[in-house]
Amino acid sequence: MSSEIEISLRLAFFVGVLIIMATWEILSPRRQLTTKKSSRWASNLGLVALNSVVSRLVVPVSAVSIAVFAESRQCGLLHLVAWPDWTEFLLGIVALDLAIYLQHVLFHAIPIFWRLHLVHHTDLDLDVTSGNRFHTLEIVLSAVIKLAAVLIIGPSAVAVVTFEILLNATSMFNHSNVYLPGWIDQVLRYVIVTPDMHRVHHSIEKQETNSNYGFNLSWWDLLLGTYRSQPNAGHTVMTLGVVEWQNEHEVTRLDRMLLIPFRNQPNNSVSETGTEPDHKNDLEPIIRKN
Repeated sequence: MSSEIEISLRLAFFVGVLIIMATWEILSPRRQLTTKKSSRWASNLGLVALNSVVSRLVVPVSAVSIAVFAESRQCGLLHLVAWPDWTEFLLGIVALDLAIYLQHVLFHAIPIFWRLHLVHHTDLDLDVTSGNRFHTLEIVLSAVIKLAAVLIIGPSAVAVVTFEILLNATSMFNHSNVYLPGWIDQVLRYVIVTPDMHRVHHSIEKQETNSNYGFNLSWWDLLLGTYRSQPNAGHTVMTLGVVEWQNEHEVTRLDRMLLIPFRNQPNNSVSETGTEPDHKNDLEPIIRKN
């Protein structure tokens, strides 16, 4: 598959899912928004555009090209067994999803990574654009990790493209501010991460932030003890974001968002000791039984 086809497919699905979920949010919202939507959308989508350009320049090698290389050299765990094509395809997607889950846990557990990941968590509202709100350096680092994962796992190029499309689509879906009937939400949770499930992860309460790490498949949280069913405060009134970063001006403007990892907290949210909270112990433990 050529890079042009890959880019066209991913862009088409991105725009399609964005339109569908944005329309759904208007017709059936889950929560009342607390910040100005136009400002957030401009900054979040502006960040998406910036990240797309920078990641292509800094990491010009795509995951698909690495998959083609690995397949030609029979590199990767999946090449150790002669799987049927459909089995290898499914295993590749599942293995990549587990890798993304583990990466997400690490970005919460390691302080320097958490600083980058803060940009994602400081969104004061959640909607379809939040699913792509990541700091540029996090996107570049994630791209490098993904290349390593593809080389180690050895999925086919078709599996990689499918996974990347699924990951982006499900991330926009589960960050969306949409209402789902409770019974549908519960059924979907057996397979994929729903908006209500992932919203818990964006709670201002740290024990809830450190749960529900999945972006696509819900299995990893259920199996590894990081699953939390509901937020303590309830979905409609829970506070989103990070307690130290509740100033709308600081977390909504694109230029301020890009500086978040390199700045101390805003003056109005510094702790009593005048120092930044230590995130090293935020996961107590990272993998816990609920």
